[in-house]
Amino acid sequence: MKVLSILNGIRLQAFCIQRRNFTSSLATAAAATPQSSTMTGVHDAQQAMALKENCILVDVNDKAIGFSSKEDCHRVNQVTGEVKLHRAFSVFLFNSKGEMLVQKRSLHKITFPDTYTNACCSHPLHDIELEREEANAIGVRRAAQRRLNIELGIPTAQVQPENFHYLTRIHYKDKGDGVWGEHEIDYILLLQNDVDLNPNENEVSEVRYVKRSEIDEIVKNFNAPLTPWFKLILQHKLKEWWDNLNQLEKCEDTKNILRFS
Repeated sequence: MKVLSILNGIRLQAFCIQRRNFTSSLATAAAATPQSSTMTGVHDAQQAMALKENCILVDVNDKAIGFSSKEDCHRVNQVTGEVKLHRAFSVFLFNSKGEMLVQKRSLHKITFPDTYTNACCSHPLHDIELEREEANAIGVRRAAQRRLNIELGIPTAQVQPENFHYLTRIHYKDKGDGVWGEHEIDYILLLQNDVDLNPNENEVSEVRYVKRSEIDEIVKNFNAPLTPWFKLILQHKLKEWWDNLNQLEKCEDTKNILRFS
């Protein structure tokens, strides 16, 4: 047991160093990048640099088959209309009162800017070795921890990978504005914890907690649309999960992939 504890400590330390070095290299590159990118047509340095991160390409059964840049994974092919299928995750975060965090994506975002969505939606990166690990979705959980810290400023200690409840996966596709779209196998992670928020304005323009009894009315009165994945999940599964926060095991289906359209 002592040896196992030491090994786990070494792995965690290596992951933290790897993540820190990767984030640092992106930040350095962003600082040296002009405000517009002729390669991407994106006029925000941070978002343009994020497009260079590599996502994990998968087949329809979520088998990893390679990698490609975030830009390449979200560009709609102008000939075929297709978007490359890649691995992603969606975090649904609840406080101790059972209220769910909703965020509004900033105007700087490349895909679906200025839209309402769940707490965090992003990708495990091929660039980070420990985010490629698949057992018990541990790589995806680590990516969720990283992105919650980047987007919402939540301290990593408050969103430990082992505390996410991995429920299922969904497969969906949306062509967005015809230039930038989505095509993802999306891992659904739920977490209930009272967290400290310090949103990154480049990622998030608004955050709010929503009560279960008010979700329909609030969504109806939003001053912007929902992201396509949030809309589909709200329509098909979210309320069931929300009603079973204290017994989420009833809702688990990690063997199958739900196909939404």
